[in-house]
Amino acid sequence: MYDEYARMAEDVRTMQRRLAEVRVTADSDDGLISVTVGGAGELLELWLDPRVHRDPDSAALAKSITETVHRAVALSRDEGVAIAASLLPAGATADNTDLRFDPYLRELDRQVAGGERR
Repeated sequence: MYDEYARMAEDVRTMQRRLAEVRVTADSDDGLISVTVGGAGELLELWLDPRVHRDPDSAALAKSITETVHRAVALSRDEGVAIAASLLPAGATADNTDLRFDPYLRELDRQVAGGERR
């Protein structure tokens, strides 16, 4: 049982390392905005074409940036689910899956530590 918990914990850590390496870029429909996010959906880079300054509508610019960030985050979540697929139940999707495995990993570590004491 100890070996199985240790293997599962290592599988989760490997998946977390792979997720940390994810970089996904999305562009706005007009091509004036580019956003790169990481595996946890965190904003890593925002690029604005200088032409965005031609339109003084800051609300429209903010909306376009937000939509582009959401698009990049969705793509990142899809990639994350693909990376974690072997650890997830059948039917898992980006919409019904939380890829923060920390509570699960803490429990596995607790089980492994308990196995080592015996």
